[in-house]
Amino acid sequence: MKQTNYQLYDFLDFDPEMGEDYPKRLWRAGRPLSIDKHGLGVRIVLPFHCQVLSHDIQADASVEIREYAFIIRAYGDNILRLITELGAQAQESSPMLDMAEDLVETSLDFEKSNEEWLIKDRSGKKRALIQLSEPEIDWWSDLLPAPEPGFQVSFFPDGKRELRLSAADQFFPARVDAMGLAMISEEGQARQLTMSFEIGAEECFAGTGERFAKMDLAGRTFQLKNQDGQGVNSRRTYKNIPFFLSSKGYGIFMHSSAYGKISLADHSSRSAQLMVEEPLMDLFLIGADQPSEILRHYRRITGFPSLPPLWSFGLWMSRMTYFSAEEVEEICQRLRKENFPCDVIHLDTGWFRTDWLCEWKFNPERFPDPRGFIKTLKQQGFRLSLWQMPYIAAEAEQHEEAKKNNYIAPLKKNKTQGGSNFSALDYAGTIDFTSPEATEWYKGLLRQLLEMGVACIKADFGEEIHMEADYAGLPAEQLNNLYALLYQRAAYEVTREMNGEGLIWARAGWAGCQRYPVHWGGDAAASWEGMAGSLRGGLHLGMSGFAFWSHDVPGFHGLPNFMNSIIPDDLYLRWTQFGVFSSHIRYHGTAKREPYHYPEIADLIRKWWQLRYQLIPYILDQSEKSIHSGMPLLRAMALHHAEDHCCWHLDDQYYFGDELIIAPVMNSDHSRKVYLPEGTWVHFFTGQRQEGPLWLKLEGIPLGEMPVWIKEGVTIPVYNEEVSCTDDMDLAHTDRLSIDGEFRGIWK
Repeated sequence: MKQTNYQLYDFLDFDPEMGEDYPKRLWRAGRPLSIDKHGLGVRIVLPFHCQVLSHDIQADASVEIREYAFIIRAYGDNILRLITELGAQAQESSPMLDMAEDLVETSLDFEKSNEEWLIKDRSGKKRALIQLSEPEIDWWSDLLPAPEPGFQVSFFPDGKRELRLSAADQFFPARVDAMGLAMISEEGQARQLTMSFEIGAEECFAGTGERFAKMDLAGRTFQLKNQDGQGVNSRRTYKNIPFFLSSKGYGIFMHSSAYGKISLADHSSRSAQLMVEEPLMDLFLIGADQPSEILRHYRRITGFPSLPPLWSFGLWMSRMTYFSAEEVEEICQRLRKENFPCDVIHLDTGWFRTDWLCEWKFNPERFPDPRGFIKTLKQQGFRLSLWQMPYIAAEAEQHEEAKKNNYIAPLKKNKTQGGSNFSALDYAGTIDFTSPEATEWYKGLLRQLLEMGVACIKADFGEEIHMEADYAGLPAEQLNNLYALLYQRAAYEVTREMNGEGLIWARAGWAGCQRYPVHWGGDAAASWEGMAGSLRGGLHLGMSGFAFWSHDVPGFHGLPNFMNSIIPDDLYLRWTQFGVFSSHIRYHGTAKREPYHYPEIADLIRKWWQLRYQLIPYILDQSEKSIHSGMPLLRAMALHHAEDHCCWHLDDQYYFGDELIIAPVMNSDHSRKVYLPEGTWVHFFTGQRQEGPLWLKLEGIPLGEMPVWIKEGVTIPVYNEEVSCTDDMDLAHTDRLSIDGEFRGIWK
C-alpha cells in the first residue's frame, strides 16, 4: 500500500479505500469507569468507543461501547507493568522473561477524588496519576466540537520522571496523529492494540534491536518482524528487539512475540508509538537516571548474559568455506608457523556430504577421522566451531524421520526444496522448537558432534520460519520472532551440558536472546559502508540488552562479485582494527580471509592480532562487569555520557569497556573526526594528551595506528607474554598498564 502520511493508514494499516463492508474498526479508550485492586496491582475499567470508518476520527454513537481492563503493576522502585487485556491474558512466565530473584512485585494502592485517581506504592511513592478533571477552557466558538472524554494518565516508573499517555496528539479532535490507547477489531474480534506516549522535541532514542541506522532513532518507524537482513545496510534486520530507551531516562519493553511496530517521533513528532498484532499489550516501563541502569533493569526482566569462555575471546579463523581436514590442517600449520595467534577454526557449510546440505555429519571422504581431526586441532591449541541451521532439506538423511515424527512442523501445502538461496523457505521444513520432542531430537544431533570434541555450534539463520506450517505450541505469526530464542536456547543448553561451557555463534535475535552469547552482525558487505553499518548495528544491539557481539572481518561478501571480489588491503586492515576492539573477533567471508594472503600488510595484521591477546585480561575484566550490569562490551557513547547531547548522535565511535574510546577508520582517505567528551584523554598508540570536550579532525592516519583514546590515570590489566593461543596464557602473570605521565603508547 502506498504511504499516505496519515497514522491511521500507514501505522495502523487501515485501507484508505475502506468502504461500508470494511471488516476493521478502530476503538479508542475513553475516560475510566472504575478502579479497584487486582492482586498487588490495580485494575482500571476503560470504555472503548468505536470510531466511524473515516479519515476523520470520531466516535460512532450507533455502536455499543466495549469495556476492557487496564492493569497497572509495579516491580520494585523502577519498573511499572501496564497490561491491556482484550480477551488474551498476560503471561506470568514466557521464554522472553527471566526475572531476577530480587525483582518482586510491589503492592500498589490508590486514592480517589473527583479530580484524579492517584496510584502509590507501599512506600508512598507516586507511580501513576489519572486525570478526571475537565481542561480549563476559555470558550469563544462552537466552530468545532469538543473532544470526546479520553484516558488521561501519567506514569512514574521510578516515582520521579513522568511518562504521559498521548491523549491529545491532534490538529483538531478529528485529525489525530497518535492514539493514546486504542484497539483495532476485525470482523468484530479484537486483533491489535496501540499505545502512545508524549515525547519532547529534543528527545533521542536508541535500541529496538540491531538497527543499521543512525544512532538517534527519532524520526524512524520500525517493523518488529525478524527477517534475513541480507547485509547490514537495509531496513530489514535479523534481530528485532521490542525495547527502546530514551534520553529522557526511561525505557519501554513490549512483552510479546507478535508482529508489531515502534514509531519514534515519526508518524508524530510529539509521540512514541507502539502497536502489536494481538489482543493484548503487555508493557514494562523502566525509569532510571542513566541508560546503563535502564538496561540493567531490562536485563532483570529478560535475563543477564552468561560469561563466554576464555578461549572464545581469541581469534576465530573462517571462510565460506573450508572443505576438508587437509585444508584446515594446512591453514592451522601456517598460522602457527608464521606466528599468527589463533584459538578457533570454524567450518562453515562445507563439512557435510554436500555443501549446504545440513545433516549434522562429517563428510566421510573429506573428513575420514573427525574425532582424530578435532583432537589434533585441540592439541595444537585450536577449538573447532561448526555451522548448521534449523531447517531440514528434502534430501537430508534426517528428513523422513523428522517429517514422520513432526520434528519439523507439517506444511499446510507441498513445497519443493532446491539449492540454497540463503533463505529458510528453500528448505523442506523448520525444526519445531515449540515441541519438547523435536527440541530433544535436535539436541541429540548436536550431542554427537559435541561428544567428538566440537567446541561451539554456529546457530545460523532462525530469523525466518516456514509460515505455512502447523507448529505444536504457537501459530506461525507468534513464533516467527520468538523462534530465534527457542532455537538458540536449545543449542546453548546442549553445548553447556556437554562441554561445561555455554557458547554459541548466533545471527537472529529477539528479547531474551542476550542470555545465550555470542551474536554476530550477519552478512555485511566487504566495503566501508558494510563496516559502518556493522558498527551501527552493534551499537543499537548493545542498547537492546546484548553484552557480546561480533561481526565478520573484513565483511562477509564481495562487491560487485558476491563470491570472488578481491578485498583491498586497507579495508582488511582497518576492519581488523575494529575487530580487535570488539567483544569477539572472527574472520569470515566468501573469499580468502587468512592474513598471509595479504603479504603487504601481513606483518601489521600479526601485530594487531598480538595486541588482541595482550588485551584479553582487560576484555575478561570488562566482560565480568557486563554480565552483572546493563553494560555491553561495545558501548554507545551515550551510555557513559547521557547528559552530553552530542553523544546521542555518535554512531561511528564507541567505548570498549569502561576506559577506551574507539574510533575506527572507515575510508581510504585515512581520515576521520573524533569527539572526546569531558576529561583528559591519552592516545593509546602515541601517548598524545587531549582535554575534552572537543572535536578532533584527523588526517593521514597511518595504517599501523588507529584513533583509540584512554582515560588518563587509569590502570588496565594486560598480558605481555607472546602466545599462540589462550591455552598458553597463565593469567597469574597478568601485568598492569598505567596511563600515567610515563605512558607514551601501548607499543612504546
